Amino acid sequence: MCPIMANDYFRFRHFTVYHDRCAMKVGTDGTLLGAWARGGQTVLDIGTGTGLIALMMAQRFPDATIWGIDIDSEAVGQARANVAGSPFRNIGILEADVRTFTPIVPTACLSFDAIVSNPPYFDSSLECPDGQRTLARHTASLSYRDLMQSVCRLLADGGEFSVVIPFDCKARMEAEATLTGLFKVRECAVKTTPRKQPRRYLMAFRKHPADLELEEGVIETSPNVRSSWYQELTKDFYL
Repeated sequence: MCPIMANDYFRFRHFTVYHDRCAMKVGTDGTLLGAWARGGQTVLDIGTGTGLIALMMAQRFPDATIWGIDIDSEAVGQARANVAGSPFRNIGILEADVRTFTPIVPTACLSFDAIVSNPPYFDSSLECPDGQRTLARHTASLSYRDLMQSVCRLLADGGEFSVVIPFDCKARMEAEATLTGLFKVRECAVKTTPRKQPRRYLMAFRKHPADLELEEGVIETSPNVRSSWYQELTKDFYL
């Protein structure tokens, strides 16, 4: 089942995510990434928004220390409220730009075992007149090059960076990863239905090369019927 949706929140099994103050609402992309990404003892969520992915990582990795950062003060306030209303006490939310972010909180780490991001993806399209949505949706606020360079700086030597992107952004993301010196180690092509082409990709990168793990996922086998792959991936989160 999908989470229960009201006008301003999504209810998951163990926490509720309010999104009325955020430009980008809770959606499939963030849920996919939060369920698919690998974790570690220290986790950084870049562009945390509502805090959804940070909350999912906290549920999956209860012994981890998790930090979510965002440049949008409204999103930071909402994420902090969502974290405070959850049962998890291993998450910190900071207002910060990843391009200049250096952890300064005494309990924070200088590098991260896992970094996750559902990044801005519109590149050449016209910017939205809503400034908050532009920050959340357009690469003018965070280019793929800036993202990859920041990840390379903040990722631990054995760590893994996981990201979800639309299909038409895949080549650009891969190119920037190569230029930065990151190696793709996992990829999941996600289809909306079995007969359609992949519309989004889950990808993971590391600082050292490894055998590439490839998989394919389908969200629905027919209208409003979740596939067994998607149900298994998200079974610990949906009501």
